[in-house]
Amino acid sequence: MSAALVPGGSYLDRLIRSAPAEWAAYTEHPFVAGMADGTLPEAAFRHYLGQDYLFLIHFARAYGLAVYKSDRLEDMRAASAVISGILDVEMDLHVKYCAGWGLAEAEMAALPEDPACMAYTRFVLERGMAGDVLDLHVALAPCVVGYGLIGARLAADPATKRDGNPYLPWIEMYAGEEYQDVARGAAAHLEELAARRGGEARLADLAKTFAAATVLERDFWQMGLSAADA
Repeated sequence: MSAALVPGGSYLDRLIRSAPAEWAAYTEHPFVAGMADGTLPEAAFRHYLGQDYLFLIHFARAYGLAVYKSDRLEDMRAASAVISGILDVEMDLHVKYCAGWGLAEAEMAALPEDPACMAYTRFVLERGMAGDVLDLHVALAPCVVGYGLIGARLAADPATKRDGNPYLPWIEMYAGEEYQDVARGAAAHLEELAARRGGEARLADLAKTFAAATVLERDFWQMGLSAADA
């Protein structure tokens, strides 16, 4: 685990350590290992990319909910900035990246939503609607921070294949400073919310949300592998 991204003893670190089996199954999934050594079937990655386009749309909706659930102007502005980043920057970058894999935006927009994509995105929205803004950010954390941790680990691992690995750009994107800044910001914001919203007393319940979201992230990887095997 990257100490710079998730300091030891932080609230997020405690959430991760509360679900060791779920976290390992997500961050060390065969899909991730296949990107590291370049053996991931291209059909699995293309399916993942198409569903990730749909995922980003719902991700923006989740941060829209964070604006509504926030009771401080600075939290509203932070969530609004993420929405703008997703809709105005990340979606465009994703579309351009997917074009290199032969996926056009119109094609991705018309895709039926995979049950794995639907399960995680709706879970995040449900936790945000039923709970408060801390519940929402805990449900989002396995994705936002998890991708940063995965990218950084793969980039630093000498066993990761560099030459001729079609997935190296994905690894470098999430290991890059731009995304690492996003992940650090999300981790720091969660820490602040936990301190303000009684996180200590709520740790056991929030750990269940975190574990469930982590399992759903694992299933998002598995979705790609299952599609390639179909």
